[in-house]
Amino acid sequence: MIEDRKNNEEQQFDAEQLITFLNDQQVDAFREEFLTLHPYNQSQFFEQVGPDSRQIIYQYLSPKEMAEIFQSIELDDDEYEPFLQEMEISYAADMLSEMYADNAVDVLNELGKDQVASYLTIMDNESAQEIKDLLHYEEYTAGSIMTTEYVAIPENSTVGSAMALLRKAAPEAEMIYYIFVVNENHQLTGVVSLRDLIIADMNTLISEIRNERVVSVSVSDDQEEVARMFKDYDFLAVPVVDFQNHLLGIITVDDIIDVLEEEANDDYSKLAGVSEMDTFDKGPLTAAKKRLPWLIILLFLGMITANLMGAFEATLDEVAILAVFIPLIAGIAGNSGTQALAVAIRGIATGDIKNQSNLKLLMREGGTGLITGAVCALVVVGVVYFLYHDLLLGLLVGTAVVCSIFVATLSGSFVPLFINRLNIDPAVASGPFITTLIDIISITIYLGLASMFLTQL
Repeated sequence: MIEDRKNNEEQQFDAEQLITFLNDQQVDAFREEFLTLHPYNQSQFFEQVGPDSRQIIYQYLSPKEMAEIFQSIELDDDEYEPFLQEMEISYAADMLSEMYADNAVDVLNELGKDQVASYLTIMDNESAQEIKDLLHYEEYTAGSIMTTEYVAIPENSTVGSAMALLRKAAPEAEMIYYIFVVNENHQLTGVVSLRDLIIADMNTLISEIRNERVVSVSVSDDQEEVARMFKDYDFLAVPVVDFQNHLLGIITVDDIIDVLEEEANDDYSKLAGVSEMDTFDKGPLTAAKKRLPWLIILLFLGMITANLMGAFEATLDEVAILAVFIPLIAGIAGNSGTQALAVAIRGIATGDIKNQSNLKLLMREGGTGLITGAVCALVVVGVVYFLYHDLLLGLLVGTAVVCSIFVATLSGSFVPLFINRLNIDPAVASGPFITTLIDIISITIYLGLASMFLTQL
């Protein structure tokens, strides 16, 4: 703890020192201190200082040096534009051209078409064309997250010539640990690790040491599927090919980490009933805009529940004690449905659902619902009889609990499976949505049973 506090104090001192260098216009001192920092720390400092200080930073750092910072900075999608607008347009264009193409595309995808066209026009032709090619791929696919800065060597070359090519291409490549092998048509035929290349004889042909069992992904594959492949195979990079197996680019593990974070945030926000991830740095108005759409939908679903209660008004008037158990039944059914929903969505996300039939999963969840419902019902019957000395009332509530938990568990599993079959994100079947839906079902079951046995109560 003492060491951590000391490191934090040193980091705070460094930040204050850098600000002093900026204010005193000590260019050399600022560059010497700032450029020794890790790019992540540079990006943190850059983001924390105000616009006036950043204007000085733009003067002190080259576009290439700023590109390193922009590739490490952690911003929301709507925060890139304000930073770019602070820069001279030529400076911003040069910075984007110095970034890895896939990272530059991520930034440009958050801008308007006119802005993107302006930057591409100012960039050098090679960088602009490389970025244009990537911008054409559909968002959230392998093509949209791949980089074209990789090393590919001809299969008929020797290890010596491959090493020479690697030395030439390495400064611009994003990943050099895997060297991909292509034929004369630039079709992927294998892969060579950097280790194999180093220890091989210089006169050995690449075709003799390559690994032909190379795993690749299609340019149109969903980024979540690609992320799952990285998890399964522990890759550092994976090649991206078209339908004719032409090598188009590679996806690196750092991009996949971003994808995993993005997908996790997206799923969590949908499960919480928020249109986008709600972060603490947003104002109340922005947060309200993100939460309102789901709340409005749930409001109308709640009105259905209210009208449903009105339909059974006569039953509730006749036996008022029935109203006491409505929150209990709705709550326990909602919780059971949410548990089943979480299991189903996780199974879909990890791919486990594909390894078993949907019918098998539904039968399992149905059995689970019956067992948990029966146990809860026994507890409820005992508690109701102890408190109210009315066995029939206890049996009614217990029966409603069994039926509600059974139906809720099946619904919590079926809804995401059905939505996934329609090629819609199953996380849309969010917790608040499924809970409200189950409220309607459980109250209908409970009050329906009560109406049937009203004369005995």
